[in-house]
Parts: sequence; structure tokens; C-alpha cells
Amino acid sequence: MEYEIKPQGKLNIGLKELWEYRELFYFFTLRDIKVKYKQTVLGFLWAILQPLAMAFVFSFFLGKAIKNYTNLQTPYVIFALSGLVIWGIFSSGISNAGNSMVNNANIIKKIYFPRLIIPISSVLVGLFDFLMAFIVFIVFSLVYGVSFNLCALIYIPLAVLLTSITTFGVGTFLAALNVKFRDFRYVIPFLVQFLLFLTPVIYPSNISNNKFVQLLVTINPMSAPLNLMRASFENTAIELVPLLISCIMSVIFFVIGLFYFRKTEAYFADLA
Repeated sequence: MEYEIKPQGKLNIGLKELWEYRELFYFFTLRDIKVKYKQTVLGFLWAILQPLAMAFVFSFFLGKAIKNYTNLQTPYVIFALSGLVIWGIFSSGISNAGNSMVNNANIIKKIYFPRLIIPISSVLVGLFDFLMAFIVFIVFSLVYGVSFNLCALIYIPLAVLLTSITTFGVGTFLAALNVKFRDFRYVIPFLVQFLLFLTPVIYPSNISNNKFVQLLVTINPMSAPLNLMRASFENTAIELVPLLISCIMSVIFFVIGLFYFRKTEAYFADLA
């Protein structure tokens, strides 16, 4: 009996095949988590300390100015932390996924399995860090007297889902690019830092009345999950049109990333 391995369609995520190899998600994700925190004194605590430290630093330098300029009602440290825990999924996900194919070159050359498992597992590592940081966020929210509304049961999972979709799209695109152009190994860290300040992570979406700035915020796929996260504890209504536009951009990034990954994955074994 002969088996012929054919490439998936350009926009086919291959759910059936991914399910057949589902055990690999566990092994790749667990391995990446272990490698990430290997030989560290604090271990998993770094997933908590990084967003927490950044929230307090931004609060010290920017908190008072942003609160006065935007009439922010929430304690700024909670506002910043809510953005940073969501941003952590994206930043960790694209950093890990962007380098994942190159880092797993030896495995790719030796055996066949759905290549999408590698970048998806990298995104799952970011979700693990999020869960650790989210617990601390809840604790600090209670300490500062910030209460969540009932919509949080929908808003927070939806925010995580949208972030994961965006991260998958950008991560797979960068992973495929990094295989062909190794310069992206150095571009990715800069890109993460650049996007942090271009995205309303440490400042509200309505911080500027400039139409160009508002446009950039609206078409930013990370704006929707950040606004949903904050709507779970702020008494402000969500603007539906900007939310939908940002969600559409998430889907567009997802499709572009998947399409380019599928288009180039036939060459991964030769180029990695």
C-alpha cells in the first residue's frame, strides 16, 4: 500500500490532520515551556513579574499624565496591567512562533507532521504565560477595589480568542519569512517593541483626537481585544464599528499568515 503526502490548500488549516497529530501540541508546548524557563531561579514567576514590573514602571512615569489627559477612572496600574497581560500573548507568541521553524529545523528535516503544529504550539506557550499573569491581575484588581461586570464572562474569553487569532496570523507569517530571510530573527524583537507603543496597551484608545492616530488605532487588530478586556471592568460602552473593524483586521492577518505559510511550507525542509 502506498501513501502520497500532498500539500494542503493554501487556506486550509487542516483541522483533521492536526487532530490526528494532537499529541504533538502537548509535547511541543511542554518542551518550549521547559526550555523557556530552564536554569532560571524564579522559573514560571517570570511570566508574572515581567508584566507586573512594566505596569508599575509605566504607572510611575506615565500614569498621572495619562489619567489627567484622558480622565481615566480606573487606577492606572490596573489599566496598564490589563493591557500588558493581553499583550503578553501577542508579544510572546510572535517572538516564539517567528523563530519556531528555524529552531526546529532538525525535526522538520527528519520526520513528517503538520508544520502548523510548531507555530501553534509557540502561541500556546504565550497563553500559558497569560494564565499565570491573569491570576495576578485578578488579585491586584481586588486589592485596588476594581470589580468586574457580568460581561467579563464573554469579553475576556473573546479578547483572548481574538488575540490568539491575530498572533497566529502574524506568527506564522513571520515564521515562514524567517526561514527564507534570517534577518527577521533580528527584526522580530524590534517589531514587538515598536508595536507596543503603536498599540493602545499603556494608553486608552481615545487618547488622541487626531484622525490619523484614530485610524491607526481602529485598524490595529489588537485594539479590539484590549478594549474588550478593559470593558470587563470599566463602565464605558464599547464602540461597535471600531470593534468590528479591528476584528476584521484580525481575520485578515490570520488569512494572510496561513496563506503565506502554506505557500512556502513545501520548501521548509530545504531552507531551514
